[in-house]
Amino acid sequence: MSGMGTPGTRAATPVALGHETHGAGPGLVLLHGVGLDRRMWERCLPALTARHQVTLVDLRGHGASPAAAPGVSLAELAADVAALLNGPAHLVGFSLGALVAQRLGLDRPDLTASLTLVSSVAGRSEDERAAVARRREVAARDFGASAWAAVDRWFSPGWRAQEPILARRVLDTLLANDPVSYLACYDVFATADAGLWPLLPRITAPTLAVTGEDDPGSTPAMSRRLAQRIPGGRAVIVPGARHLLPLECPERLTEAILTHTGSHTGHQECHSS
Repeated sequence: MSGMGTPGTRAATPVALGHETHGAGPGLVLLHGVGLDRRMWERCLPALTARHQVTLVDLRGHGASPAAAPGVSLAELAADVAALLNGPAHLVGFSLGALVAQRLGLDRPDLTASLTLVSSVAGRSEDERAAVARRREVAARDFGASAWAAVDRWFSPGWRAQEPILARRVLDTLLANDPVSYLACYDVFATADAGLWPLLPRITAPTLAVTGEDDPGSTPAMSRRLAQRIPGGRAVIVPGARHLLPLECPERLTEAILTHTGSHTGHQECHSS
């Protein structure tokens, strides 16, 4: 498969990603956020596999996939995912995974049946860019403190009180990361939206942006910006929800995903390999 990227950049060489596939039907690919892995989608899987053949992916630098080197690019992360596909699929990306999905929508429209961008950043302000840079500095200096802070930011105190075991599992997943791979991918998460922003009007896939009403980093304003910037885009804001929608409110999220994919499913979609 040929590498992806913009003219003048080095071609991306895909790596073999850890992944698993469940269900039958039009292909749907789930892409997780930075520091997490494909297990974050477990609460969404029953509803999604009732309608789709679902492939859960570990992005480069995460889970069962190869390490990510410093300087890894968004185009490379997208090329890794493209190498799994043998035809169009519905791409559902969370946070970093949403940026990967956008890059795929730009570089490989032939593989993109639709985009669902969950808790995605977009067009960060200078203050928002500075805040994410500070979080990156904390992660480089004290990885454990960074992981604890992420869980505090991602979940409301009420949800953590109701789901202490799951919140702890998310924390343990973060703490298990290789710091070099994590920081390499965090750099992509922290900066790639700036490069995507001027290109978003070129996306042709039907696009839905979904975020939580109380998400402090992937704000409702960002999802609305995505919907306005991408032709025909739509935004859904989940009342009372924070960041990790696939775990916090899987029923509401899967309803939004399936409504979107159901409106844009034809006979051309193929399955992942």
